[in-house]
Amino acid sequence: MSLSMTTLSIIGVLGLIGIGLYALLAAQHMIKVIIALQILAKGAILAFVAAGQANGHVSLGQSMALTIVVADTIVAVVGLSLAVQARRYIGSMNIRSLSNLKR
Repeated sequence: MSLSMTTLSIIGVLGLIGIGLYALLAAQHMIKVIIALQILAKGAILAFVAAGQANGHVSLGQSMALTIVVADTIVAVVGLSLAVQARRYIGSMNIRSLSNLKR
């Protein structure tokens, strides 16, 4: 039994998105949340590239993937900087301790 490249890409996309969602829901540490968002973004990138390959518009899929990479990098940098500042202010990287910032 031979699987096509499109089928393998869909399996990869679903796997990455599933792992990312599970990690996002289970994480209580700020760095783990950022890593989960990165995994979700990689699933979206693979989905756009696979869709472009399946439709014959590879350049469109690649340009969308590049746009997602740029946006994902910005989100990661801002998220990490906020995590560092929260660690300095609160003393913990636990998401539950962010409720102390309300005061």
